Amino acid sequence: MTEGGVSQPLVSGKALVKRFGDFEAVRGIDIEVNQGEAFGFLGPNGAGKSSTMRMIACVSPRSDGDLRVLGMDPDIDGPRIRARIGVCPQQDNLDTELTVRENLQVYGRFFGLSRAQVREKAVELMEFAQLSDRANAEVESLSGGMKRRLTIARSLVNDPELLLLDEPTTGLDPQARHLLWDRLFRLKQRGVTLIITTHYMDEAEQLCDRLVVMDGGRIVAEGSPSALISRYSSREVLELRFAPGEQAGHEAKVEGLAERVEVLPDRLLLYTANGEAALEQVTARGVRPVSSLVRRSTLEDVFLRLTGRTLVD
Repeated sequence: MTEGGVSQPLVSGKALVKRFGDFEAVRGIDIEVNQGEAFGFLGPNGAGKSSTMRMIACVSPRSDGDLRVLGMDPDIDGPRIRARIGVCPQQDNLDTELTVRENLQVYGRFFGLSRAQVREKAVELMEFAQLSDRANAEVESLSGGMKRRLTIARSLVNDPELLLLDEPTTGLDPQARHLLWDRLFRLKQRGVTLIITTHYMDEAEQLCDRLVVMDGGRIVAEGSPSALISRYSSREVLELRFAPGEQAGHEAKVEGLAERVEVLPDRLLLYTANGEAALEQVTARGVRPVSSLVRRSTLEDVFLRLTGRTLVD
């Protein structure tokens, strides 16, 4: 969609607010999602991610601010928007007594597809989700990874322009996660715009072109994964592990050797541009950890710095 030859965002929110009684779950955020990109929401539990996703999905009205999805106002054009988007919820909501094929065909009929169209679409989506050999199996018999792939396949039955994925790989083993990543990458290559919430930092790094970190209903950072790492962390991290309780006694000895030092119950984390050089300096100062590790800085380091390490229920 364009205005004066300029591409317009597929999703645009200005000063977006969501209240539940006196509780403000989303506190005046601005977001823009461009056509063809994979956009991510990161944040601890209660940060406002799911509330924002539900507003975009046109199933929860905003309390304040402006929101446009596919150029339309969800309060006015909710049914028209829902007809053009796909939603993969956090919990699989498949019809467990129906077969894989029947789940796709029945769902397709909700969007007004003819019987011939849903039969053809079911074959296409089962192939995409690598479930063709389980076409006639009841959902109850599928593994968790197969159910997740079917849920995503079902959300594509209407050829959506925008696909919303809430924690798409939660609870899956590494093989199933990587297969789903491949399926989502293929969708993006086909021009489908993705909005993803996830607790997996490696998933966000793999899938998202751009993301926001939310905390307490606000956006605390925004950018590409690499830009966020560059802005809020260092190139490398040196991890020094000690017997529990001994790490605090070494904090003063490593002072000045890193951009930032973080003290954890069993280790020190030194954020530095050169981990190996920092390790040499640590050794020269007589610090003898139980073990050491030099690794690249990750989105998880950024996430924990911005939102803290305290568990949020």
